[in-house]
Amino acid sequence: MEFIAGDNGDMQSITKRGEDMRKHSYITIGLGVLLVGLSVMFLFRSSVASPSGIIGLALIWIGWKRNRTALVILGHACIVVGAYLIAWGAYLLPQSSPTLTGILLRPLFWGIFCLFGGFCAIFHGFCHCMINFRTKG
Repeated sequence: MEFIAGDNGDMQSITKRGEDMRKHSYITIGLGVLLVGLSVMFLFRSSVASPSGIIGLALIWIGWKRNRTALVILGHACIVVGAYLIAWGAYLLPQSSPTLTGILLRPLFWGIFCLFGGFCAIFHGFCHCMINFRTKG
């Protein structure tokens, strides 16, 4: 079995007969389905749209496609959700306490974490290791 990079930088494995066999990440797909399910449940219980469904859909796509385009889409989804969480956290800032749990359980911390994670995913999507990934096995 041989691993080569496709036209758009995605990892493909070619069998001896020349068939394309991509390996899907079922853990990533499961996490995406869990996030989408939680956001739908949150939507029906409180009538508020949860931004975690965007990240869940992007995780499902990245787990199925396994290419750099999906990684860049995930990065953009993380940036959108991070901006939403930062705005929500800034709104809740006057009511928060300066303890460790008060910081870690507020959306401002997770918004900054998600925003920088989105930047990291986008830069990794255009990284040399993703564009020229070639391994022969």
